[in-house]
Amino acid sequence: MVGGALVATLGSLLYPAMLGFQKVTSAPERVIATPATGPLTEADRDFVVEVRSAGLWEYPVGQMALRKGTTKAVRTAAQHLIEGHASLDAASRRVAAQLAITLPNQASPQQQGFVTTLNGDSGQQFATDMATILRATDGRFLSTIASIRTTTRNSLVRSLADAANDTVLDNVTVLEQTGRVDFSQVIAQETSTSKLPARSVTPPPPVAGQPQVVLTPPTTGTASPSPSVR
Repeated sequence: MVGGALVATLGSLLYPAMLGFQKVTSAPERVIATPATGPLTEADRDFVVEVRSAGLWEYPVGQMALRKGTTKAVRTAAQHLIEGHASLDAASRRVAAQLAITLPNQASPQQQGFVTTLNGDSGQQFATDMATILRATDGRFLSTIASIRTTTRNSLVRSLADAANDTVLDNVTVLEQTGRVDFSQVIAQETSTSKLPARSVTPPPPVAGQPQVVLTPPTTGTASPSPSVR
């Protein structure tokens, strides 16, 4: 049974179309640059930032699940989270560098709150909270990925969307295989129309002069690699 901590946490997830991320503007189709790889819109830029932000909290949750997981299925999910987001983060950083997109070094306050909640969990409570929170956020992220993949005219962003789709779909699959996902909570998030304030779901800009955070891949990998982004 899901504990009160998860109910409270999921109650704060509510944001239509994007969990854990706030678009910078309300003009997503506006072209902001015209590189050789194709027109870049505000939605494209927001997507690259969102990929980065997702990894900045799901990667440490994967590390946490390796330590706290009490079943093979949870530890397997942890490995996929770590490996998948390390690969996807490298892709997002390459794309951002080529398109002059500034990336955050921290996840959004909401996403950091997820990490804090899970850090305080243990045993079955941790497994249920981890699987349910991630399944809810990744389920919504898949919709965002599909939208960007079908609308972007930039080849780099399109390739990143392909990589993100493979990684996030893999994560969703292994999370479901843990047997700990509370689908009633997940469905509640899918059908919710409530909103969070922008300050809670926007990753902070990097501090000037701060080195870029790199999500280091493990020495030996077991998850399927994401497609490369050139």
